[in-house]
Amino acid sequence: MHKTQREALEFLQDFKSHLEETPDDREVVLCAPFTALAVLSKTLHGGRIRLGAQNVHWEKSGAYTGEISADMLTEIGVHYVVIGHSERRQYFGETDETVNLRVISAQKQGLIPIICVGESKAQRDAGETEKVIIKQIQAGLVNVDQKNLVIAYEPIWAIGTGETCESEEANRVIGLIRQQLDNPEVTIQYGGSVKPDNIDEIMAQSQINGALVGGASLDPAVFARIVNYR
Repeated sequence: MHKTQREALEFLQDFKSHLEETPDDREVVLCAPFTALAVLSKTLHGGRIRLGAQNVHWEKSGAYTGEISADMLTEIGVHYVVIGHSERRQYFGETDETVNLRVISAQKQGLIPIICVGESKAQRDAGETEKVIIKQIQAGLVNVDQKNLVIAYEPIWAIGTGETCESEEANRVIGLIRQQLDNPEVTIQYGGSVKPDNIDEIMAQSQINGALVGGASLDPAVFARIVNYR
């Protein structure tokens, strides 16, 4: 929940100025608040940066005050949508079952879902990481097309806590996730205190295809350095 429409446009112009030498194989997606999507879409039209939303409902329309449908998002040029983010699960009661419903709805309307999975500190300390991750993946992917999908592993205990998930451990868990999939080519990202000083090591790991960037994405120059990892 950051940036008004004006602030989002200012961010975009600054961010784009840092991307001039970005390799062509880097796909960049900005997942903005609902209020900023339309104005960003007009500015991004035809460019290399894609637009993503932060949530989507599973119904096309109805009495779901405060929600938004996939049709509403695709109409304004949104291509991706984050589903099941740890904050949605923690603060707003998102479950594996509702994540699954949202993913199916997003795919039906042409959106690419970015499904977030990850364990809490209590679960990790209890040695339940593998069990939690496998459950989230299996429940979240029921009847889901794995050709139109992104998965993000975000260990909750490493988000804004000062604790760090070592790159090798992130790679191990993401390898575990990949073993649960029918399609080994699914893009799997790592998210959890991704910063300029760790992005190069993260992206050097064999199982990690990208990064889901949180707080560091709010600074245009910092985010651009992450995009331009070496």
